Amino acid sequence: MNRKTVIVVWLVVLAFASPHLAEAQQAKKVPRVGFLGTASPSAVSARVEAFRQGLRELGYVEGKSILIEYRWAEGKLDRMPDLAAELVRLKVDVIMTPGPAATRPAKEATSTIPIVMGFDNDPIGNGFVASLARPGGNITGLSSLAPEISGKQLELLKEIVPRLSHVAVLGNSTTPGNAQALKEIELAAGALKVQLQYLDVLATKDIETAFRAASEGRADAVLALQNTVLLSQRRHVVELAVKMHLPAIYYTIEYVEEGGFMTYSVNVTDLFRRAATYVDKILKGAKPADLPVEQPTKFELIINLKAAKQIGLTIPPTVLFQADKVLK
Repeated sequence: MNRKTVIVVWLVVLAFASPHLAEAQQAKKVPRVGFLGTASPSAVSARVEAFRQGLRELGYVEGKSILIEYRWAEGKLDRMPDLAAELVRLKVDVIMTPGPAATRPAKEATSTIPIVMGFDNDPIGNGFVASLARPGGNITGLSSLAPEISGKQLELLKEIVPRLSHVAVLGNSTTPGNAQALKEIELAAGALKVQLQYLDVLATKDIETAFRAASEGRADAVLALQNTVLLSQRRHVVELAVKMHLPAIYYTIEYVEEGGFMTYSVNVTDLFRRAATYVDKILKGAKPADLPVEQPTKFELIINLKAAKQIGLTIPPTVLFQADKVLK
């Protein structure tokens, strides 16, 4: 075989191989995002869809131009370290965490893979960032300002239930940020002359126990702090509150959508949509250390009139006027 023949053969081989090589290279370039969820997919479906919507608005097509590796703890927080480690082993390009209970195990699993917080009520206090303006490490994202909101939640309960004197606060002592939220509630309680009964809900079995304790403590209302266990069992939580005729204010809209009475909170779905912007910037070369943590811009008061009727409560017009949504 002479030299000219060899060259022709190689050209033919390359002509057939090039498209396949190009496809292989292109496949390798598709970025992968790890989504580390503490609850179940159904419990936070609106948030996940908001994140996906944000990616679509930026031109990404899931399954084609971006891949998302979902890992769900189904409310079992002891699984989080293993799930975080699994995403690290997969060498995802970015890890998306829907809350502080996911950010911490992700942080412990990697100091190099960028982490985007869907929300966090105290990213500095939790040790996730050095400052909001200059995070300084591999973590950035959005802050939810939840502690400040908790005091306002108690004020709303007092406005709706003028005789309010005892409030059961359902929390989780292991959830980052709950201690600060409780301090804000205590400040508001002092001004409103309301007594608080803190009830720790660490597992599903604690929910009914907490409501029984609230009833025995003659609570006039319930205030639910951020809690993965409560969120994953929100329908049961709502049913217990209605059964005991307790006005309950929650920290996220998902409870109200299940028939809960009221929520005053950051618009969390908006934060998740905005989180997609962080992922996009990081995939394009930006460093988390240089991307400032953003504050929420949308808050919402949502009232469920059907739930109010079930517990025999009339909502003052002044509160209804403040509501962003009134469900009938």
